[in-house]
Amino acid sequence: MRTPDPTARRAAALFAVAWLAFFGVLQWSVVRFRVPIVVVLTAAAVVLALWQWLGWRVRLTRPAVTGALAGSALATLAVPLFSYLAPRGLAVATTLLVVGPLTCAVLLWSKGIRAAWLGGGVALVAYAAAAATAVVSDPRPRIDVWVTLQQASDALLRGENFYAMSWSGSPGIQDAFTYLPWTAVLLAPGRWLFGDVRWALLLWMLVAVGGVWQLVRTRGRERRSEVWLGAAVTALVLLAPGTLTQVDQAWTEPLLLAGLVWWAVLVHRGHAWWAVLPLALACASKQHLALLLPVLLVWRAFGWRRAVATGALTGALIAPWFLASPADFVHDTVSLLVSFHAIRFANTLYLLALNTFGVTLPFWVTGAVVLGALLAIGVTVWRRQPRLAELLRWLALLLLVANLVNKQAFYNQFWLSGALVVLSFAVAGPDRSSAPDTSRESLTGAPAAAGRRASST
Repeated sequence: MRTPDPTARRAAALFAVAWLAFFGVLQWSVVRFRVPIVVVLTAAAVVLALWQWLGWRVRLTRPAVTGALAGSALATLAVPLFSYLAPRGLAVATTLLVVGPLTCAVLLWSKGIRAAWLGGGVALVAYAAAAATAVVSDPRPRIDVWVTLQQASDALLRGENFYAMSWSGSPGIQDAFTYLPWTAVLLAPGRWLFGDVRWALLLWMLVAVGGVWQLVRTRGRERRSEVWLGAAVTALVLLAPGTLTQVDQAWTEPLLLAGLVWWAVLVHRGHAWWAVLPLALACASKQHLALLLPVLLVWRAFGWRRAVATGALTGALIAPWFLASPADFVHDTVSLLVSFHAIRFANTLYLLALNTFGVTLPFWVTGAVVLGALLAIGVTVWRRQPRLAELLRWLALLLLVANLVNKQAFYNQFWLSGALVVLSFAVAGPDRSSAPDTSRESLTGAPAAAGRRASST
């Protein structure tokens, strides 16, 4: 069994520090604006860009993963955490999100396969128990996201158009459903069956985790490597600082992550045409995922035909609501968001200019930055044709840049970028010290035969 070289150890340690700093300041960011938060998030984007362009080789190691998880437990205790939970529920959920990461850290430090299985199981149980505690302890969170999702689910059951509705008791937006329609469709069963859409969000998070375990399966001889890597990625995604706030606030990014994870699974397994379906469902749930399609269009493993098919299927999925009332649909999902006032506790460069210097950046400036990032990343992907792991990080970087120049970007949007970076390790292969499998499949993160099938368009 080889010991990782010092450069690899330093790279893994840098990732652990960056992961903890990124999610730690995100927990702090709800609901407050601070210049250091913007600085850390911007620095994270710069580090990710350098990682990508310079081709740094980073692998998860036991010290990095255990250090990050132990740091997450500390951050949960030390960093201000926004929550509407009742005191007892908050104490229970906080305990789970401290004990869970610490237990995972101990188990994932071990080299045994049973300890790795237990580590993954503990992460799942801690997350699910904390999420259930949040839903039960805070049955009516005071946020417009939850109100609109709940009442849109009811409208869907009655056969009404939720884009033509006004909301009762919303503390924020009163007369618009700002998501694309499949957010409501995919979360409504949580409301219909159990009274709260957050139960469906919990389910979709578990669906995403199931995809993670499919990604780490390499069909190789060393099963221990797959188990350890699956448990490590699972724990890093589920137990990041701020998880409790994300669940409590009914933020919908776990639904998007589930779609992207299963898109990746199907592409990874050589079923790129089937991957169109989960990607289209994700794109029909939230608008900004449309940014990813031009990048996937030039990536030959997915290709322009599938990217166009994804756009067409997305259009077909949202067409019933658009055709029912075009004016209401465009108002809620496009024009309102473009004209909406800046929310002063969004930790973005847009709000940095506004809050610190009193400058309101014109729309064309932010648009130019996003289009410039899209062009640069698209050209780089077209020229390099990277493997899936690297591509996932390019997508994360694109979303991260778009968030940083937006006037409405919060924990949940940044969380999705961080989750995609962690997800990329599931297809990159573990560090050799954690898994001595040195076969080509283990090091590339994709079966060669599947890669050849996926490369044809």
